[in-house]
Amino acid sequence: MSLLFSKATLGPLTLQNHLVMAPLTRSRATGNIPNDLMAEYYGQRASVGLIITEGTSPSPNGLGYARIPGIFSAEQIAGWKKVTEAVHAKGAKIFMQLMHTGRIGHPLNLPTGAKVLAPSAVAAAGEMYTDAEGMKPHPVPAAMTEADIKATIAEYVQAAKNAVAAGCDGVELHAANGYLLEQFIRPNSNVRTDQYGGSIENRARIVIEIAQATIAAIGKDKVGMRLSPFGAFNDMAIYPEMEADYTYLAGKLNEVGLVYVHLVDHSSMGAPAVPDSIKATFRKLFKGTLILSGGYDAARAEADLAAGKCDLVAFGKPVLANPDLVTRWQKGAALNPPDMSTFYTPGAKGYTDYPALSA
Repeated sequence: MSLLFSKATLGPLTLQNHLVMAPLTRSRATGNIPNDLMAEYYGQRASVGLIITEGTSPSPNGLGYARIPGIFSAEQIAGWKKVTEAVHAKGAKIFMQLMHTGRIGHPLNLPTGAKVLAPSAVAAAGEMYTDAEGMKPHPVPAAMTEADIKATIAEYVQAAKNAVAAGCDGVELHAANGYLLEQFIRPNSNVRTDQYGGSIENRARIVIEIAQATIAAIGKDKVGMRLSPFGAFNDMAIYPEMEADYTYLAGKLNEVGLVYVHLVDHSSMGAPAVPDSIKATFRKLFKGTLILSGGYDAARAEADLAAGKCDLVAFGKPVLANPDLVTRWQKGAALNPPDMSTFYTPGAKGYTDYPALSA
């Protein structure tokens, strides 16, 4: 009996299998509002146990990329309701990933009145695509004041409530991949000297405060977090104390009582590998559900589940390109290759037109 395809639990939820659809930015939310095309896309992929949505901003300030969705307006809640209904109709559960892009953004991608905020006024290396003017260098962000920090925590709390109102089973706090929460954790992007900078206890403070506040608002069974220890994406530098810092986080997040931690390893895409010791540390110190992701195929997922290294496995590109991934793997059928040229383009091409196996 395959573990991968058997039922699983996540807090009080029963999942139809151990497969998780990883969060995948697809840039189809024109006007930052989820739409019918997105509902169709997620509904097509709802044979997995759990869907984690694409990064969704809790704030106008966090909409750093072109055409990414938010969850701070009535129109956005209504749009997400279509998505959650399509997913639940096929039996999957759905958590919304709350992603504030922080310094990884550009004013041309933000709505009027919003601004690029970050822990410190340190620009990220590299460029950002804008629909208005193409590629632009990352700007120097405004360093967040303590008032900005309080306001941002409140935005996460309201976003979590809005996600539940839209029908989500929970939220994933995105503290990975070089976005706002990881920008606080990492010393290259956080050079603050107040209670939110310096030691790991201070650099992780906002992450813990947001986790505590969202749990207080919607319940601990509805809040998970994504982390990318040793991730280098979006100008995150590797530094000597990283393993100790993430060991501290593993213990603190267990105390907070998150329903899951989702560890991503981007080594399959050229980033440094996450040491097995870090994954083992989270397995030991964090008593909730552990999700692993990064370059998995069915065989490796089955092996890691059987070895007890994790409880669920998340897949990105295989689910993106194969709406019926579960059926294909169960039948040993070939997989569609992903079309990278359409990952972030508007419209149905490379989004809802990947073929399923013929009946």
